[in-house]
Amino acid sequence: MSQAIRKHNEKYTYCDYCSWQDDERWELINGIAFSMSPAPGRKHQDISVILTNLFFNYLKRKKCKVYAAPFDVRLPDGNENDEDITTVVQPDILVVCDESKLDEKGMRGAPDLIVEIVSPYTAHRDLKEKFYLYEKHRVKEYWIVHPFEETILVYKMSPDNTYQRPESYAGDDTMTVGLFNDLTIDLKEVFGRV
Repeated sequence: MSQAIRKHNEKYTYCDYCSWQDDERWELINGIAFSMSPAPGRKHQDISVILTNLFFNYLKRKKCKVYAAPFDVRLPDGNENDEDITTVVQPDILVVCDESKLDEKGMRGAPDLIVEIVSPYTAHRDLKEKFYLYEKHRVKEYWIVHPFEETILVYKMSPDNTYQRPESYAGDDTMTVGLFNDLTIDLKEVFGRV
């Protein structure tokens, strides 16, 4: 399994991040820059479009909004200025219900739901580093989608602000979205088998 390319061994901030070339996509996790290249594969993108559309159609005329990558999520450790933030991620899909977190640059603060679709280049970060990062910032629901195994792991925030044991979905399962208990998703549709 390949590891994402890191940008040198320096610590970076959002100010540095904003100065990098537009033709390169990066994420910052605790000041360490990770390349978002190469672009995701076709199956990854198929799943991203399907899930984004399912959320978009469900959220019409509701207060929550769905966004797909690239979309900057700045995760401050405290009250630091934007320029000093050392963590900026671009989840594959995110749902945000607090409009005050949104601005023209993306958002500042944790989304309510994040979906990461695993690729060989991002697997380590999605399964380990981002898991702890999203738990720390209290993302209410974190999905890890495995495109080739056709599985989805769903982590939900517990009252003690840690992720519970994941709910696991595969094959012909239908899942109910924890954040919206009247939204169900058929995995056959997600993985293009309808």
